[in-house]
Amino acid sequence: MVFWSYPPTRKQLAGSAIVFLTGATLFAAGAYLSFTNIAPQQARAKTRSDYVKSRLRKLLQDDD
Repeated sequence: MVFWSYPPTRKQLAGSAIVFLTGATLFAAGAYLSFTNIAPQQARAKTRSDYVKSRLRKLLQDDD
């Protein structure tokens, strides 16, 4: 725990509140955009995974 030598002024408290709210807003915006764009990312990952699986199957079948 931090003990200050003097209590923060109203101006300092207001500045801290503004910085906190700005950070919380940016975090919320990032989370929203992340959840909004999750479906295309999952589709790309599935396509990539399917390609790798098919490529490995093809390579392993050719060796037999």
